[in-house]
Amino acid sequence: MLWGRRSSDWVLQTMYGRIRQKLVHDGLSLIAVEGSIGVGKTSLARLLARHLGAGLVEEKVEDNPFLERFYEDMGAYSLQTQLVFLMNRYRQQLALGQKELFSELTVIDYIFARDKIFAHINLTDDELGLYNRIASELQARLVRPDVVIYLQASSEVLAERIQRRGNAMERGISRDYLSTLNDAFNHYFFNYTDTPLLIVNTDAMDFVNNEKHFQDLVRRIAEPINGIELYVPSWEAK
Repeated sequence: MLWGRRSSDWVLQTMYGRIRQKLVHDGLSLIAVEGSIGVGKTSLARLLARHLGAGLVEEKVEDNPFLERFYEDMGAYSLQTQLVFLMNRYRQQLALGQKELFSELTVIDYIFARDKIFAHINLTDDELGLYNRIASELQARLVRPDVVIYLQASSEVLAERIQRRGNAMERGISRDYLSTLNDAFNHYFFNYTDTPLLIVNTDAMDFVNNEKHFQDLVRRIAEPINGIELYVPSWEAK
């Protein structure tokens, strides 16, 4: 039994090693994972980094001193919250341009434009005008990911996942706000043109607890992605 497990582990390590080599050979050095609150983007980014031997960059949500107050009173703290996120993410992503500081393959759990999606639903028109001027100046200095994996889910599934993970700050998120945010993410990524994009519906998927789900997606990521493509699990494609 132990031998069988070791053999299986070796096969998986070999598979992931070959996929990593293919990604690097194909010129992919920066893979971004995106999605709305609760969809599981950070979990997937961590799994990709661990199994592919890649570097990992995670957004530092907890570094925003206004976030908890924003969830309590969105109207009063929207602009402060967005500008802190904007500058934090800018400083973090600016370092991605220094390739010598990172491994030849890096996974990041957000794209810079993520903040813009939130800004468009949280800010007033005047605030958004100010925000957009600042964001445009900053974005021009940053590197783009080579491919983006957009994780999609229904608002009902997102609400269930948020409740299950029990983050204290997220308790104040209303179903209406979550639905509006989810629509905004879908609108943005269904019209996305900056990089190749793979859209993955996660309603019936569990990357963390079902390794077959994870393996199938990793194999698809290793294949060419042109423009916007929809991920179809291998068991549904037959």
